[in-house]
Amino acid sequence: MACVTGKNSKPKSMSKAKEWTVEVENLFRFQQAGYRDELEYIQVKQGALIERWPDTGYVKKLQRRDDTFFYYSRKRECQDFEVHKVKVYAY
Repeated sequence: MACVTGKNSKPKSMSKAKEWTVEVENLFRFQQAGYRDELEYIQVKQGALIERWPDTGYVKKLQRRDDTFFYYSRKRECQDFEVHKVKVYAY
């Protein structure tokens, strides 16, 4: 993920993922919960901690905008047929 300065940084461009990576897996999880990416999550949730599975680095739990939670498996959840739906933002 690109390092961004400024609190309200907006993406400059967006592309779709072409193949599965750990970054795409985590983006998939953020987007399922209603966020663009980790940066937007931190902005909206005011620096909320992001729990990750220690062995894989995948996001473990996210709080949605309606304050309910998504809990994710330590295994891959973004299947090959869903990879092309994941949006990758550049800042």
